[in-house]
Amino acid sequence: MIGPALLGEIVRPICRLINIVLGKPRIEKLIKRKPRKIIVGASGVFQRGWVSIEKEFLNLLRPEDWKRYFLENSIDAILAEHVWEHLTREEGILAAKLCYRYLKPGGYLRVAVPDGLHPDLDYIERVRPGGFGYSSWDHKLIYTHKTLKEIFELAGFRIELLEYFDEKGLFHYKEWNPTDGMIRRSKRFDIRNRKGKLKIISIILDANK
Repeated sequence: MIGPALLGEIVRPICRLINIVLGKPRIEKLIKRKPRKIIVGASGVFQRGWVSIEKEFLNLLRPEDWKRYFLENSIDAILAEHVWEHLTREEGILAAKLCYRYLKPGGYLRVAVPDGLHPDLDYIERVRPGGFGYSSWDHKLIYTHKTLKEIFELAGFRIELLEYFDEKGLFHYKEWNPTDGMIRRSKRFDIRNRKGKLKIISIILDANK
């Protein structure tokens, strides 16, 4: 029987390819809808009411890509699940600043990254830079709730932490609405957590403009 993690590795590249093939005309059509909510670095992820954009069309670090699709202060919400760990610290700050520039006042950016304070050492080996987990070969760093929060504060955001482990290995959780941006690798929504043990979670925060 194929497990959920393996199934995701099979299905997501197919969905990502569909996103790429449909390309720029699809994005330009969908982003005209309001509210304007986008998934960046989508990697094949689709959510109702959100526009999935692959990095081939919107590189978070390229101002010209943002300008191609959006006016400043025009986006209602941005979702980025397991994207920032693929950037260096300096790149992460730049990407956060560009998100801030294009979000509306009152808009938000929901971010999830692997949790560097997860008490399970096997989890850490999977997600650390160069680890053996899916796409970990491209991870540039591993965050704690403090280091992730700092990235977005430097860009001007007000931060609300939703899920994370602290330095003592205690898990902190604040209720959040999946319609505001579903994070699959989370306490409630990753089926690998269903037996009560938190195997797969993320640091999750909302960065509010």
